[in-house]
Amino acid sequence: MPYRLLFFLLLAIVADSVFGMTQNKDLTGSRNDSLPEQYIYVLGIAQDAGYPQTGCKKSCCQRYWKGNQKMKSPVCLAIVDAETEEVWMIEASPDIKSQLQQLQAHLPFTMENPKGILLTHAHIGHYVGLTQIGREVMGLDKLPVFAMPRMSEFLRHNGPWSQLITLENIALQGLRADSIVYLNDNLHITPFLVPHRDEYSETVGFRISGPDKEVVFIPDIDKWEKWDRSIIDLIAGTDYAFIDGTFYDGDELPNRNMAEIPHPFITESIAYFSKLNNQEKEKIHFIHFNHTNPLIWDEQSRTFLRELGFNVAEENKVYPLSLK
Repeated sequence: MPYRLLFFLLLAIVADSVFGMTQNKDLTGSRNDSLPEQYIYVLGIAQDAGYPQTGCKKSCCQRYWKGNQKMKSPVCLAIVDAETEEVWMIEASPDIKSQLQQLQAHLPFTMENPKGILLTHAHIGHYVGLTQIGREVMGLDKLPVFAMPRMSEFLRHNGPWSQLITLENIALQGLRADSIVYLNDNLHITPFLVPHRDEYSETVGFRISGPDKEVVFIPDIDKWEKWDRSIIDLIAGTDYAFIDGTFYDGDELPNRNMAEIPHPFITESIAYFSKLNNQEKEKIHFIHFNHTNPLIWDEQSRTFLRELGFNVAEENKVYPLSLK
């Protein structure tokens, strides 16, 4: 009898352990068999400096320092092909160290390094993570870095980026506006120019095309009206649109001239997209939030936006590019 009792007790412990592991498993976590074959994985949703922002004493960032909010990384997407076990990152943010760790923990396969990095432009939150690839840190060998012509020239002729090229830590891969680049047989990307503060490079968004679905990524743009293309038409031809949501409104930075850092305010975008039907609105996922933007730290603001039919990009979330 004691042996039988011990056997059933051990069986109960094992069952409880297995059940607990199943219950606590993150649906976007590692080794998840339910993931699609090809998908986008969000690694960051904040503006270049992340959340909280260095030196900020405002209540927005004090929410984090008091333990009431989670840190948010600068904007970054991963393009994942689980079928071929390949991954590309869009942007090399200042938080690339933790984003790579997060990505490796999530993936349903083992990844030592990404297959390549795609850059949108030369503002600090989008490319300074490349420094971690050099000999002082990772010391990678010819990691493909996809960049537009001015962006490539900036990297070639300015240190410390030029050293990455000289030492062959990275291998620049040229991009051209509106020209398709095939990442593999399942995935391709198309860069397109957008108006932005182009001090050091041009600025692009990306169309990311998978076997069944397409994603548009525009983290930075000056104003929708300044673009020679229709964002409405672009949204109509895609399944998910990650678009610039940097500032909520024009009163967000009272001590700054907002004209010097133009972005479409969330309030402006709400009005601009107000005539879209619910299906089209639902495609829109605002991203690239400044630390002052309540969408990064206030659940009521996010709920309000969702009630209007729009979405807020979320870190650690999967967006499928295939139906499998």
